[in-house]
Amino acid sequence: MHPLWLLNRGLGIGGDLRRDDDLQETRSGFQAAWQNVQGGLSARCVRNLRSFLTENFSRKLSVAEMAAVCGLSTSHFARAFSRTFGKSPHQYVLDLRLDHAEKLLSDGRLSIADVAHQCGFASQSHLTTMMKKHREMTPMQAQAGASTFRSLA
Repeated sequence: MHPLWLLNRGLGIGGDLRRDDDLQETRSGFQAAWQNVQGGLSARCVRNLRSFLTENFSRKLSVAEMAAVCGLSTSHFARAFSRTFGKSPHQYVLDLRLDHAEKLLSDGRLSIADVAHQCGFASQSHLTTMMKKHREMTPMQAQAGASTFRSLA
């Protein structure tokens, strides 16, 4: 019998073993890295994608471009991405942009318009709308909150 079959069936691990890159070598042999959900992206794809998005989140990105990083079709990628991260690719990139915007706003060195531009938003108004909708605060409130916190420290 094939050792991967034994690993999957013989040890009672549920689900199908999908890819060799989902395995990690340990002292006792191979052990499944079950951090990704069934039907989700492989561990290698997640690593490559996170690296790609960290470097490119501030520019316009398409799902097709992200799918190409993993070597998948756009429809398969979108489904697998949602299963892996629990949100759509668009929402994930938006969260990266908003996180970075909050960091830059709390620093206080850049104007809100400059922060919007550096984070990939179309305008200051777009940043404001997205922050209100997803973070329940405006960029001005994020700046003011950070400056109040700095003065108390």
